[in-house]
Amino acid sequence: MAKISPVSIKYMVHANFAVEGFLEKPDVIGALFGQTEGLLGSDLEMRELQKEGKIGRIEVELEKKEKRTTGKIHIPTALDQSETALIAAAIETIERIGPCDAQIEVERIEDVRGSKRDYIVERAKKLMKDLSGATDSREISTEIRSSTRAADIEEYGDEKLPSGDLSGNEIIVVEGRADVVNLMRNGVSNVIAMNGTKLPRTISDLSLEKDITLFVDGDRGGRLIIQNVVDNAKVREIAVAPDGKEVEELTGKEILQALRKKMPAAEFLSRDRSERAYPSFNRYHEREPKREESKERKDGFDEKKIEEIFNRIKGTGKAITLDGNLNEIKEVSVKGLNLSLKKSGGVKAIVMDGTATNTLIKTAEEEGCEVLAAKNFTSTDTKMKLMSF
Repeated sequence: MAKISPVSIKYMVHANFAVEGFLEKPDVIGALFGQTEGLLGSDLEMRELQKEGKIGRIEVELEKKEKRTTGKIHIPTALDQSETALIAAAIETIERIGPCDAQIEVERIEDVRGSKRDYIVERAKKLMKDLSGATDSREISTEIRSSTRAADIEEYGDEKLPSGDLSGNEIIVVEGRADVVNLMRNGVSNVIAMNGTKLPRTISDLSLEKDITLFVDGDRGGRLIIQNVVDNAKVREIAVAPDGKEVEELTGKEILQALRKKMPAAEFLSRDRSERAYPSFNRYHEREPKREESKERKDGFDEKKIEEIFNRIKGTGKAITLDGNLNEIKEVSVKGLNLSLKKSGGVKAIVMDGTATNTLIKTAEEEGCEVLAAKNFTSTDTKMKLMSF
């Protein structure tokens, strides 16, 4: 009898059976050949297919318990999909195995080649990891250029700050030496590091002679550095790394994108709505002119009380409307705030645990609201005082 090569197996038929009585493996295999004979024609006789090597060795697993035999049948085939499905359907017609009543149900038809493909992909991944140490000529060239640029790092001033070429009029200020190395590796050489979060006197002096761009990490630490630098130096523009990323880990493309998005320091701080975070900004910079009515609104509202209300509803998704004396008018959900404003009157302040949308800001302003406190704002184009905590 011919045997099917493991290499040529395409599909594996997995079937379960249950028999009322005790059986042996030959009984099951005999039933498979005998009771499917003639069902599908001479071309699909299981006995002949096995002789031709199109069906492999049939494996049977038995379990005998309490006058009952259950088990599994595994039939490997080198047939195509439709022929394999016909064989699988044919064995389900078997009603007796040996002298006992039986029931056979095909569990699934497995694509053996698919399993092999999965193995090939996983194995290829492991082999690729082994090749990760290998370098081609382009990688070697890039490494040489990077090391050359890193070797060009100099020490500037009495504080010996890591820096690149500072001969031009524009200078990029970053936090540490690793940031300088990364920028120079990616072709940005007019850079100097603070060597920490505290601004050195050297950079403060440089800011009076050259145009300074502050480039910080995209995290809370970066915001704190902005506060320190704008308090002690004249910063022309501010650039920020993508959220959660540090300057030292950015790719060349990410560095260029961040620098393209830089904006004037006054505009950056105005958008950030961070007067509380940058109290000494006017030491080196002029603040944007304020409307007289804005000053009156600030004097008329207790910001500390508004902050207390904000902290009380934080995490609830609620919003509270207040009158001119900051007495609570109504508590609603943030989703229902817009509709509530249109129905209410006398609302002068809103405190909400959520993001103020353009529509909400416009509605609040139309209803005479003067102060809006929220987590974030999708727009700052309003005469209202916007507060964020």
